[in-house]
Amino acid sequence: MNASGRETTNSVSHFILLGFPSSPEMQLLFFGLFSVTYTLTLMGNAAIACAVWWDRRLHTPMYILLGNFSFLEMCYVSTTVPNMLANFLSTSKSISFVGCFMQFYFFFSFGCDEGFYLCIMAFDRYLAICRPLHYPRIMTKELYTGLIIFGWSCGFILFLTPVVLISQLPYCGPNTINHFICDPVPLMMLSCSEDTTTKFIYSTFNAILMTGTFLFVLCSYALVILTVLRMPSAASKRKAFSTCASHLAVVVLFFAPLMVIYVIPGLGHPAKTQKFVTLFYSVVTPLCNPLIYSLRNKEMKAALKKIFRTAEDTHRI
Repeated sequence: MNASGRETTNSVSHFILLGFPSSPEMQLLFFGLFSVTYTLTLMGNAAIACAVWWDRRLHTPMYILLGNFSFLEMCYVSTTVPNMLANFLSTSKSISFVGCFMQFYFFFSFGCDEGFYLCIMAFDRYLAICRPLHYPRIMTKELYTGLIIFGWSCGFILFLTPVVLISQLPYCGPNTINHFICDPVPLMMLSCSEDTTTKFIYSTFNAILMTGTFLFVLCSYALVILTVLRMPSAASKRKAFSTCASHLAVVVLFFAPLMVIYVIPGLGHPAKTQKFVTLFYSVVTPLCNPLIYSLRNKEMKAALKKIFRTAEDTHRI
């Protein structure tokens, strides 16, 4: 039954993901480009996760959270990029109804978890810089373990509601999605009923979730910056700003496109704009994050060099 109480039937068994329509030669070029991007993303984030796992000097809350965030990035890109790569080589570009909503659920759940992880990492930096004397007592192993579990599970719990609501809408055709992923906005546009309740719930959910996490991160770093500016030592200021700059760069790369597309949908973004913005936060940002965190962090660079040296020595043997 739909929102008005009428019983509906669903005649759509699969969807067509248009992706980036172009000539076969361009499709092959896109396949090669995004294959390399995907591989580098997995390698970069895996390197950070492995560095945190193997180097005991990085067994601190900040790096443990960073290692989990990097592993989360690997899961995040793997929900959409492999299917996008397959569609570059496919003529049908179809995805099953269930597969579409599974992709929707996991992609946005992992994305939601990333938002919470950025909040947790901002909270950790706030305690470390603004409350340094109390930091060891507050950020105990029990607390950051609980925060890690919360960060991984919260998105999967919260996104059950919008996925179930949108999947229950009646789809009678057409079944072509002008996107490269099963995005909720074009999915709702394909529904053959005007369910304003579901759209309102989904829009409100996105606005509260994304705005809330974004404001939490901004407030945390605002307090951190105020504390850093009051530090007497120039070396301490430089080190604190270096760490915060990396985190803030990732925050901006992650939240800015999301806020534009999902929190301010009333701007009426063209389909092409939606696709390119989604491509940015779902493919480009996960590629940039390992570079941002490793290039500006001496401890991480040292750990990565140690891993690469060990790998080279093992290969020679």
